[in-house]
Amino acid sequence: MEHHITWFTALLNKLLGPFVVRALHAAGMHVHDEHQPIPEFVAMSVMVVLVCLVFVLWLKPRLSVDKPGATQQVMEILITNPTNFGIRDLLDQNVGHHGRKFLAAVGSVTVFVLVGNLLGVLPVFTSPTGHPSVPLACALVTFIYFNYQGMRANGVIGYLKHFAGPSVFMAPLLFPVEIISTTARILSLTVRLWANMFSSELVYFTILGLFVGPVNSFWHKTPAASVAFGIFAATIPAAFVALHVFVAVVQALVFTILPTVYLGQATAHEH
Repeated sequence: MEHHITWFTALLNKLLGPFVVRALHAAGMHVHDEHQPIPEFVAMSVMVVLVCLVFVLWLKPRLSVDKPGATQQVMEILITNPTNFGIRDLLDQNVGHHGRKFLAAVGSVTVFVLVGNLLGVLPVFTSPTGHPSVPLACALVTFIYFNYQGMRANGVIGYLKHFAGPSVFMAPLLFPVEIISTTARILSLTVRLWANMFSSELVYFTILGLFVGPVNSFWHKTPAASVAFGIFAATIPAAFVALHVFVAVVQALVFTILPTVYLGQATAHEH
């Protein structure tokens, strides 16, 4: 959900905008706004990548087996934890003993979604996952990846047999149904992430906007009452920030669970 153009988007358009316009024109594509060819959700996606890159470069030389720091321990919780909701834990549960080789791919999407969801908590940024194009891109990456791994594990013909079912007589009926069902996962992953992040930000900004008018009205009448009301009003958005963080973490978890389930189904061998 794009509310305004952040400073980073404006800076990115100023530095790279002319190059992007020329590149799009060279590719025969129409530029809707030549002054802002890089939309907000693209700029915020770039910001997510930069934040993750800087963080990894900062953390890597500080990693230690003997004396792990607090940050390292927190990040290791994403991989494995006592609740068995870490990325590696979910791969072990849903894929099996060979699932850990998918850790880098699944983990990359998980971290991108998590950081992208949480980015909107900061007032100077917006969540790129609040725009449908970003969840769609993540869903397409996931869809292509688990189908590719399914074909690698079983061969193209063997993988397609998964969609035909165990009975030769039912295959003509089951095959198109299973193909449609599998393809629908793109829509399912996209809508689930986008709708939750969009609604979370919408509720937050709506509640915040409801308090702006009364605060301004009180200020012109009784400034003291306005200050008191403003303090009360400030606690309400804080509660919705906590809710937004909760939704962001849950949606990142869902975007980890489902890809591991899909990988498990795609790479399973027929017996």
